[in-house]
Amino acid sequence: MSVLRNLESKIADLVEGTFGRVFRSEVRPVELARGLVKEMDQHKTVSVSRVYAPNEYVVWLSPADRAKFEGVEHEIADELAAYLLEHARREKLALVSRPEVTFETDEALKLGEFGIQARLVRAAGTPDQPHAEQGDHGHTMVYSTSDRLREELDRPRGIEPTGRAMVIAEGKRMLVGPAGAVLGRSRDCDITLSDPNVSRRHAEIRPDGRGGWIIEDLGSTNGVKVDGRRITSPTPLEPGARIALGTADVRFVVE
Repeated sequence: MSVLRNLESKIADLVEGTFGRVFRSEVRPVELARGLVKEMDQHKTVSVSRVYAPNEYVVWLSPADRAKFEGVEHEIADELAAYLLEHARREKLALVSRPEVTFETDEALKLGEFGIQARLVRAAGTPDQPHAEQGDHGHTMVYSTSDRLREELDRPRGIEPTGRAMVIAEGKRMLVGPAGAVLGRSRDCDITLSDPNVSRRHAEIRPDGRGGWIIEDLGSTNGVKVDGRRITSPTPLEPGARIALGTADVRFVVE
């Protein structure tokens, strides 16, 4: 297992293991990981020979969400920082120092909302490195879990898909249940794949509420492609679609 997949597994353990029952409607650590990576990618600073990424991140949580992190806050912050470090290495982004993640409380945020403030802080005595202005107060990007929750609430009221959905992978035909299926290496997944480049919880296939199916990347290490295109949000799945989970080839069929 690579260092990055190992770090991803640690973050997943915070959700699936001891704290898995806590993070339901509240902010989940894996959602923070996705938001932090997005902010790192969006706030890059280009110099003459390098592309620098922010090295300091403040995560703003509602009082209720912050309380859920009590006792594990430093552990989660360290894992998120390590996740950012590996992402920067993979994307060949330069860092002035090891990423640092800290948590703060914002009374204006509601349960399930979180803000991320990213900035590049230049070390003393390094004038050749760019000084980034982003990340000041007032430039915090606010995220919300409301879309995920709305999707979960709306799902039972949607139109049920017709036919029996299946995936063909590793020489086997595996059934996708009426409510969908999570694909990954973990034994807890509905469909388990053995490819080492597949994350523990890699992707989810589920009904779209309109009689069809969609697939979503669950914050995997190596990404998801549908018919050769990498997806970044829930994407419709047509019968016969070719899905790449990292280097694992999967075919989606409906019978």
